[in-house]
Amino acid sequence: MPSPYADRLRRLPVRRHEVAVRGGVTAYWEYGPEDAETTVVAVHGFRGEHHGLEPVLAYLPEVRVIAPDLPGFGETAALPSRTHDLDEYAAWLTEFTAVVAPGAVILGHSFGSIVTSAAVAGGLETPRLILLNPIGAPALEGPKGVMTRLAVFYYALGARLPQRLGTAWLRSRLVVRVMSLTMTKTREPALRRFIHDQHDTYFSRFSDRDVLHDAFVASVSHDVREFAADIPVPTLLVAAERDDITPIEAERKLATMFEDATLVEIAHVGHLIHYETPAEAAGAVRRFLRIPVERGR
Repeated sequence: MPSPYADRLRRLPVRRHEVAVRGGVTAYWEYGPEDAETTVVAVHGFRGEHHGLEPVLAYLPEVRVIAPDLPGFGETAALPSRTHDLDEYAAWLTEFTAVVAPGAVILGHSFGSIVTSAAVAGGLETPRLILLNPIGAPALEGPKGVMTRLAVFYYALGARLPQRLGTAWLRSRLVVRVMSLTMTKTREPALRRFIHDQHDTYFSRFSDRDVLHDAFVASVSHDVREFAADIPVPTLLVAAERDDITPIEAERKLATMFEDATLVEIAHVGHLIHYETPAEAAGAVRRFLRIPVERGR
């Protein structure tokens, strides 16, 4: 499906790279000018890959953004002989950033908000942290807790079935569409088609079911609250008023747990800020990073 943000993305320089990290090879994409004053390392969410954050990046053309695929997803293979739990993802991000973009601003969406928070709390050096749709409370306690419990059953069954059958079950287009329909809030038909197409295209690009199960367990076993008090840098939280995973009341409470946090709430959207309201998210990021408003765009 054509992207509603295609015109902006076409004007954005993009370069693909690979780098050795923690015994594996990480694929990453560099967006924007190489000589930009600000560099951001952007970490996508569970089952996603770097493409998912492109609509937000399209509204930040002056920023150099480094967007890797998490190990085991997209074009980054699983790390050999490692369990893909939260500790491993945080260690991977710390090493990746040190090699590719030391001192960069760190941004995480959804599961990426947990990974980035754990890494920064654990010592990853950054001047600022940005969390889009942060996971600010246990997923099993959210407004869609029943759906999360069904997801637990879904991933557990996928891990126990014979490998071929289990992998097919986890890549089921019907299940992916149900996930997409649950998260999408916009009523605009073209945008809905684009979102569903994005999930159909990229949501099943995991390397194997073991990595997927490890990452899922990490995503529902942790949340940003665990790390907030240990994050010493200014932090931006961009939260959705209709998020089915973390209710806005929990996001407001989460903001009070940081040493220095700014909360921006976006109305009429759920857990897909990066698809449905990327301009608003980018505007919040721009203000937080003190980047001047675009001219002639």
